[in-house]
Amino acid sequence: MKDCNVDMLKLTKEFKECQKIFTSIGDETRQLIIIALLESDCNGIRVGEITKKTHLSRPAVSHHLQILKENKIISMRREGTKNYYFIDPKGVEFKKLFNLLSHITNIIDDISDCEYDEFN
Repeated sequence: MKDCNVDMLKLTKEFKECQKIFTSIGDETRQLIIIALLESDCNGIRVGEITKKTHLSRPAVSHHLQILKENKIISMRREGTKNYYFIDPKGVEFKKLFNLLSHITNIIDDISDCEYDEFN
C-alpha cells in the first residue's frame, strides 16, 4: 500500500507538470492548428497557410499560435520577415505527457496484475 501512495504522489506531480499542455492541446481550435502543423513539412508553415487550412481568421491563428508557443508545444523560426511555425522538435512538453501516460499505464497494469492474482 505504501508503494501505491508513493506512485500516486509521483503521478500527481507529473499530472500537475502536464496541466499546461492539457490546456493547450485541449482547445479544439488549437487542435486544428496542430493538425495543420503536423500535415506541413518539417520546415514549418506560415500563418497565412494555417488560416487557409483551418478557415480561421489571421488574428485568431496568431493568438492560438502564441499560446502554443508559450507552452513550448510549437516553435517558430524567422526567415527575413517571414515566420514559420512547426511542432517543437525538442518535444519537452510532449515527453512529459508521454511519461505521465506511461506511468498511468504502468499503474493500471500493476493494479490489474494484483487483481488477477487475488482471483486466481
